[in-house]
Amino acid sequence: MSVQKQHIIFGILIGIIIVSAWWYFHRGYNYIDKPRGGENIIAFGDSLTEGTGASAGNDYVSVLARRIGQPIINAGVAGDTTESAMERFQADVLDKNPRIVILELGGNDGLQKRPIDEVFSRLGLMIQKIHGIGSAVLLIGIEPEFFVQEYNSRFQKLAEKEKASFVSNILKGLVGHGELMSDSIHPNDKGNAIMADRIEPVLRKMLQ
Repeated sequence: MSVQKQHIIFGILIGIIIVSAWWYFHRGYNYIDKPRGGENIIAFGDSLTEGTGASAGNDYVSVLARRIGQPIINAGVAGDTTESAMERFQADVLDKNPRIVILELGGNDGLQKRPIDEVFSRLGLMIQKIHGIGSAVLLIGIEPEFFVQEYNSRFQKLAEKEKASFVSNILKGLVGHGELMSDSIHPNDKGNAIMADRIEPVLRKMLQ
């Protein structure tokens, strides 16, 4: 085989690998995690869940609760990393008889450049503990442009591994758009409504 043909074949193989990798990380993931018991819907997260940047009653958790006609316990704490959230996980989630847990964490870990494997190991442990008591999980992906790509792709991979419902890139199209943001990181009322738009259809399927 000539060197030229070898180069052509090598180029084709590289192209196939690139296309396959793109498809793997961008394909849709539509699994719906259904609860087997529990009573409450709990949103467990950081400042995005707490509602930093939104006016009273217009954080995405409050918006979702109004839309579905059911209360949602807001267990968001501004500044939480996956590590600090683990310290209150038992009291704020497992002890509250959850039916569905909206899990939104990892943003502060990314900003602080915490070790990726540790971040997703803790998220995975939370999901396993929630599933262990018969509750369902809706994992929220957080993928600002300033996060490294490896970090971005790990949310979907984790959802697939642990069989959790998933909403990808909750901040997509919000960061950098002043009319939707209260600051460089936190959405305003309009931005929170868009986040609720993205979560609502998945949450409704989980409740069916």
